[in-house]
Amino acid sequence: MSEQTIASAAPGETCDAAGAPVPPPVASAPVPGTVAARPEVAGETESRLAFTPAALDLIERLWAMHGPLMFHQSGGCCDGSAPMCYQAGEFRTGGQDVLLGTLELPPRGGAAADSAAEDSAAAGAAAERGAADEAEREIAFWMSREQFGVWAHTHLTVDAVPGRGSGFSLEAPEGLRFLIRSRLLDPGRA
Repeated sequence: MSEQTIASAAPGETCDAAGAPVPPPVASAPVPGTVAARPEVAGETESRLAFTPAALDLIERLWAMHGPLMFHQSGGCCDGSAPMCYQAGEFRTGGQDVLLGTLELPPRGGAAADSAAEDSAAAGAAAERGAADEAEREIAFWMSREQFGVWAHTHLTVDAVPGRGSGFSLEAPEGLRFLIRSRLLDPGRA
């Protein structure tokens, strides 16, 4: 019978089945080119939410068609980890939800904005919402409190990929869908 050495872990370390210390998970690298949302969780100064260029392009198109937007990430079985995009105020939030972050879009202008407006059958309706909407182009990203408890140690990146959007999410007819890409927050952040 051979003698086995079992490594001992320091207090608070995680061990594998053999008792050897397991190193803490390494956070994956952020997605290049993302735009961080303004942090809204009490006590946080660094964003835990970002948007890819593809998501930002789709958001701009949806804003041109529908006006101010909001996101909600539920923990429901039907939508999985697909964030739902609504017209601002169309989804009622309350004490069961956490405002995770706010995306601050740059003011619209120039040829890109003109092109987006021309492509939209609802551009007139969006324009009627007033110049105040254009001056402050902010998009709140909400998450159910229960889901936030599960993802408390996670940085979320909202991306847009080919496919059909979920449920009542505004991107459903656009041939793209929003998708959450997640990575662990840097140690000591959550």
